[in-house]
Amino acid sequence: MAQDHIRYDILAQDALRSVIRKVLTEVAATGSLPGDHHFFITFLTGAPGVRISQHLKAKYAEQMTIVVQHQFWDLKITDTQFEIGLSFSDTPEKLVIPFNAIRGFYDPSVNFELEFDVAAIDEEEATTAEITAYPVAQIEKTESTAETAEKTGDDDKKPSGSVISLDSFRKKN
Repeated sequence: MAQDHIRYDILAQDALRSVIRKVLTEVAATGSLPGDHHFFITFLTGAPGVRISQHLKAKYAEQMTIVVQHQFWDLKITDTQFEIGLSFSDTPEKLVIPFNAIRGFYDPSVNFELEFDVAAIDEEEATTAEITAYPVAQIEKTESTAETAEKTGDDDKKPSGSVISLDSFRKKN
C-alpha cells in the first residue's frame, strides 16, 4: 500500500475541529446559544497553549470538561483557539483552549458528539480523530464517554453509537 503523503487523517481532523470553531463563532456573534443547544467540551489541561488558573489546573491535572450553556462571557474565537469566561463555584475564570487540545465536543440537545484521540503532548506524531454522530433514540453510554465521565465527574448519560476511527484508514509504518 502506498504511503499517504496527503495525510487525510490530519485533514479530516482539521475539518472536524472547524465544526466546533464554526459553532462557537456563531454563538460568539449572537451572544447566546440557539434553542436548547448547549455544549460539553472536554480538553487536555496540559496541552500546549491551554491557559487556565492554577486552581483549576491543580483540580483537573489531565483533562477537564466545561459546559457552555447559560452563563458564559467574553467568548472569542480565533483560527487556532477560543477564549471563554465561565464561573466555577461562584469564581469567575478565563480559559484559553486551543482547538487541538479538545478531546470531545457534545451537544446533548441533539445527541451530537465528536471525539478526538489527542496524542500525548510530547509526541510529534499527528493526532487522530474519531467521528461519532448519534441518533436521538439511543441512550446508553459509550465506553469512551463513560471514561470521560469517570475522569471528570460528569455522569450524564450519553447515547451509544458507532465510532469510526480514522486510524483504520491510515497505513501503519
